[in-house]
Amino acid sequence: MLSHDISKKRAVFRELHQSGCFVMPNPWDAGSAALLAGLGFKALATTSAGYAWSCGRADGQLSRADVLAHMRAMVLATDLPINADFESGFGETAEGVAESVRMAVETGVAGISIEDSTGNQAMPLRGIDESVDRIHAAREAIDASGGDTLLVGRAENFFVGQPDLDDTLIRLKAYADAGADCLYAPGIKTREQITAVVSAVAPKPVNVLIGWDSDLTLQDLAGLGVRRISLGGALARAAWGGVLQVARSIAEQGRFDGFANAPSGRELNVLFGK
Repeated sequence: MLSHDISKKRAVFRELHQSGCFVMPNPWDAGSAALLAGLGFKALATTSAGYAWSCGRADGQLSRADVLAHMRAMVLATDLPINADFESGFGETAEGVAESVRMAVETGVAGISIEDSTGNQAMPLRGIDESVDRIHAAREAIDASGGDTLLVGRAENFFVGQPDLDDTLIRLKAYADAGADCLYAPGIKTREQITAVVSAVAPKPVNVLIGWDSDLTLQDLAGLGVRRISLGGALARAAWGGVLQVARSIAEQGRFDGFANAPSGRELNVLFGK
């Protein structure tokens, strides 16, 4: 992809964060990206879990090279800006994160998310000071690469079984001060939690994850001050759920009556033939 195309995507992506609220769904391959782009969404985000499952692996088991190659493919899949789920930055040290982020920027993504989880169940969150250093290193790497890639700081408290809202707010504010352009606490669900996060980091934009059945609508979330909404691995889980339901019916009961809601081959050929 030409550099001016990448710059245009990044400019569009930053503009989306200035006002209003947009949904940024998470495809896991080129086909799902094309489908979502065809539905009119304005930006897309990768899902580390969804892509890992498509490779027959668990979330977090793919290498940096695997993830970078996937990011590059997703950038080329549509004309939409792509926000990259870059997990914890693929570096044991802040310097390692900076090196990985420089490589991520080169793939052409419009945004990069860095989380503060460790992958260690005994100690699932990094210390705040270490996490801030890693966000700061990512910020410096982006700035050295031109500065137009959006940096997202993620506090994983609610995702890793430590649902401490006060600590989450402290972390997000620290990540904002360290240079994160957008803040994200996956796993918060209530209006009170969301309002607290939005207020804590204002005026910087906030991403909210909706990866479950929720009574909150796009209009509700916009009213709470949320700037963008992502779905994480939820669409991939929905797709796998459909496959599992039909396949189990065939394997366990010998029944072939689970295809009623599946689109026809003709429909999919028309969709992907555009």
